[in-house]
Amino acid sequence: MLVENNVPLQSCNTFGIVAKAHTLVRAHSALDIHDLIEGGKLAGQPVFVLGGGSNIVLTGDVKPVVLKMEIKGLRLVEETDRHWIVEAGAGETWHDAVAWTVEHGYPGLENMALIPGTVGAAPVQNIGAYGVELQDRFDSLDAIDLVTGQDFRLDAAQCAFGYRDSVFKHAPQAPQHDGDLPRGMGLAGRAVITHVRFRLSKQWKPELGYADLERKRVELGVESPTAAQIFEWVCAIRRAKLPDPAVIGNAGSFFKNPTVTPDQCVDIIAREPKIVHYPMPDGSIKLAAGWLIDACGWKGKTIGKAGVYEKQALVLVNRGSGEDSVTGGEVMTLAKAIQTSVYERFGIRLEPEPVVV
Repeated sequence: MLVENNVPLQSCNTFGIVAKAHTLVRAHSALDIHDLIEGGKLAGQPVFVLGGGSNIVLTGDVKPVVLKMEIKGLRLVEETDRHWIVEAGAGETWHDAVAWTVEHGYPGLENMALIPGTVGAAPVQNIGAYGVELQDRFDSLDAIDLVTGQDFRLDAAQCAFGYRDSVFKHAPQAPQHDGDLPRGMGLAGRAVITHVRFRLSKQWKPELGYADLERKRVELGVESPTAAQIFEWVCAIRRAKLPDPAVIGNAGSFFKNPTVTPDQCVDIIAREPKIVHYPMPDGSIKLAAGWLIDACGWKGKTIGKAGVYEKQALVLVNRGSGEDSVTGGEVMTLAKAIQTSVYERFGIRLEPEPVVV
């Protein structure tokens, strides 16, 4: 465990926003976190858990203790007749973990290749791409209560997964008894994930529901693609559409795709026949937020040093560099202007995906 003061965070967030952490703790094991709690170094202080910094917008220096998760490790922990159970440390880079499973013959995560961030952040956001969400491949996770130091394990139901949502994104309610962990009632700021396990089926079938993937399959003349092929296709598609954070600072998709009722969708289609939409299993209709933003004329536009990416309107980018980087305020000013435009034209409120700190 390494404790540092006044640590620059520009390299720790993919937007490249200049900010500092008053106190930053690098945790390389669950034991580090226990030592931190038992040593009284937190002492009731608020904690901000930081993974790869790919889903945050820093609007200033971070006063809570920044707990940077750097727990590594990838392994097969169990094999049954029907599944492989693979475990990854919270500090593993998500894409590296996906690549490892594909290379070792454990398919199922390939559609989520190249999503930025770490494994520990994946359940928090219930990440997803190209027809697959983390909850579809999730087995369980290990976490630590930052108040009591208690270790606990959660299954999918206890994580309360939703669209880009989980129990880790909601503030806890008061427990009934002192020291109780308010599971299922919100764990934001109360718990930190240390390990995540995935349940990967041996009866694997390719997920090709998205047009981009089906187009690749037809273009290459592949009747039954392997997981490795899908992994490569997803990487190629994402690289063609999305900016590399190492080159252009960004936080990935900035807004959630909104959902509407079928009646609302019919009304919108009557006004906007070309709107991109997808039926969902629960009967609702998901609208493409990027299409809505593009239709409002925002693609390629800038406010200050915050811009909308030319190839994908769903991504906001950093037009500055170094010390002359975009500020969190500029990013949020642009985001709010986009929200206003979309609401005024379509009557739909876009919800940001990143955590604003």
